[in-house]
Amino acid sequence: MTSMAPARTEPDLSYLLDHTSHVLRTRMAAALGEIGLTARMHCVLVHALEEERTQAQLAEIGDMDKTTMVVTVDALEKAGLAERRPSTTDRRARIIAVTEAGAEVARQSQEIVDGVHESTLSSLPDEEREVLVRALGRLAAGHLETPVESPRPARRARQRG
Repeated sequence: MTSMAPARTEPDLSYLLDHTSHVLRTRMAAALGEIGLTARMHCVLVHALEEERTQAQLAEIGDMDKTTMVVTVDALEKAGLAERRPSTTDRRARIIAVTEAGAEVARQSQEIVDGVHESTLSSLPDEEREVLVRALGRLAAGHLETPVESPRPARRARQRG
């Protein structure tokens, strides 16, 4: 019996992006795990250091739902890396403030994240590396910037941070 599968006319972009993203996330998780952090914890620390931000703002940046954000901040507080404090600009708001220990861990985690990214990109020739990063940036800021609403939404992985 002959195959009845339709002929593919384009590369399987979904597989290529999903597989490479998954493997990159596993490598990142393993590397950050060596200093006791998750990628989400790294994201919160780094973005909370940039400027005064509320938990909701950090959740938006890190593409985290409310429950995940609470669990992440709880873990950072328990580790002594961050704390919830009143905002200096809005007395109704509470911000996530990074402790001195948290700032040091954020510096270390950023070095780890940069190293994982550099290692990944260094597996490509320089000219391909630049094209890939530029093309992915254009897709992320253009055609693939906004998810499409669907009655059966696709599972979404954490992307920023």
